[in-house]
Amino acid sequence: MVDKSLKNQESKVMNRWMIVVGAIMIQLALGAIYAWSAFTTPLQGTETAISEFAFNKTQTQAIFAAGLATFALFTIIGGRLQKKIGPQKVALAGGALLGFGYIIGSFVGDNFALKLISIGIIAGAGIGLAYVVPIAVGVRWFPDKKGLLSGLAVAGFGFGAFIWILMANPPSILGFSGIITQQTGTFAYTIANVDGCFRLYGIAFLILVVLGALAMKNPPADWKPAGWNPPEVKSSEKKKILSDLLPKEMLKTKQFYLLWVMFIFGALAGLMVIGNIQNFAKSATDGFQAYGFSMRDAIDFAVIGAAICLPIFNGLGRIIWGQISDKIGRRKALIAMFAFQGIMMALFFYTAGSPYMFYVAAALIGFNFGGNFALFPAATADSFGSENIGINYGFVFTSYGIGGVVGPILAGAVQDAGMSFMYAFVPAAIMCFIAATLAMIYKPQVVKK
Repeated sequence: MVDKSLKNQESKVMNRWMIVVGAIMIQLALGAIYAWSAFTTPLQGTETAISEFAFNKTQTQAIFAAGLATFALFTIIGGRLQKKIGPQKVALAGGALLGFGYIIGSFVGDNFALKLISIGIIAGAGIGLAYVVPIAVGVRWFPDKKGLLSGLAVAGFGFGAFIWILMANPPSILGFSGIITQQTGTFAYTIANVDGCFRLYGIAFLILVVLGALAMKNPPADWKPAGWNPPEVKSSEKKKILSDLLPKEMLKTKQFYLLWVMFIFGALAGLMVIGNIQNFAKSATDGFQAYGFSMRDAIDFAVIGAAICLPIFNGLGRIIWGQISDKIGRRKALIAMFAFQGIMMALFFYTAGSPYMFYVAAALIGFNFGGNFALFPAATADSFGSENIGINYGFVFTSYGIGGVVGPILAGAVQDAGMSFMYAFVPAAIMCFIAATLAMIYKPQVVKK
């Protein structure tokens, strides 16, 4: 009987890596929201980029912000639902909303309100429902590698943006056309091509999430990896450490609000750049044109930064920061990540004179931004337990929605008001330094009352 039990347990350990494969498939689709920069120029009408949509910059950022806010809100709903109906069904529901949101949005043409509702709100709700599932399921299967797992479970989110941006609107120097056709010289964007891209993406998202959801199953009760035991706690500290907190208990702790505010600042900085990187690069006063580059060059530089440098390092940051936190502790990792991001946000404004400096800065901002999505789920599990990680992290993640609304819209409003990008990037840098200070105060142990 003992040998059979050990054999069954070892089988579970091997099977648990299928959770990572399914998680990456789901997150590749959910990463569509970070590909939004591929659509900002095609949806805008300017003197040099003719578009049949003619949305202003604030409108394009409003669709992005609506998706981020709904995404954050529905992580709470997804966390609650998965405990009631199971993670697989929640992931499937999220994939359906995401896919059909894009498909519906592809049939509404240049109607801004309907684009906001379909691609912003409906698709954003789908991302929120599905997003928390791989994290919650994965932490249960990998109690021995929470930081690494949190990074792997959401790595596809960053890498997905790389794929979707290049498919939609690649830089001309790569020598191939994207789904959204750019006509040399006029940069004309048609409703048919842009909406055709939305429709194709909606179908792809449905397929990816359905396949990934097949692996989203919780381990048996009281399961643990073979050869692993929870770390021992000193008797003098046992009273200070939780078993598992319910959301209402978590919301009474100082640790929750420290994590929540830090996440607001980290999300605000990264999403400001993700949503506006093309607008910054194309700016006649702050961007590459101010240093003598052509509009064609500026667009290419922007797409390379947004489609290659930022999303690839966003994905890598999720994995690497997760590993770092497992070794040095979540608190030290948070301090280092926020301080590093503050420096990069302060310097980003000055990179438009050199494409290579721009690429490096975009990559490092993406790298640090990705770290948020490895460190905060792991910190939530550290502080409040793994039993209710799905719903608890949903509450922590509402901060992402606030940062996602304020960051992109602030930068869009600054541009529409004719102001310099400095008035967006510098405040974001200051917020990152404040977050680093808050991380010094944060301690993961919580008293369960």
